Amino acid sequence: MEAITIKEEAAEQIDKLFSQEEERPYALRIFIVGGGCSGFEYGFSFEEDGKQNDDLEFETNGVKMLCDYMSMQYLSGAEIGWTTSIAGSSFSIRNPNATATCGCGSSFAA
Repeated sequence: MEAITIKEEAAEQIDKLFSQEEERPYALRIFIVGGGCSGFEYGFSFEEDGKQNDDLEFETNGVKMLCDYMSMQYLSGAEIGWTTSIAGSSFSIRNPNATATCGCGSSFAA
């Protein structure tokens, strides 16, 4: 499986979010859940407690990431970026495993 990567501009935004926390999180957890317009939905959370037994751990541009093995099957090789448009700013995900995505980019089919 390929690592999940984070582009530099997204890493800067994650660092800003981490620094706003009372205690700096151990890592950014990336996962998928069923639902959303296309079948699966991306999820992000701050991991305070460290790596779990079924986690894979990556680091890109200074951001430590955790992803459980089941989610990683759908996220292998994904790239997380930062997009700014007239509608606002948000994280964007380029997922080579997605066969379809919704218009807002928060869900996908595999």
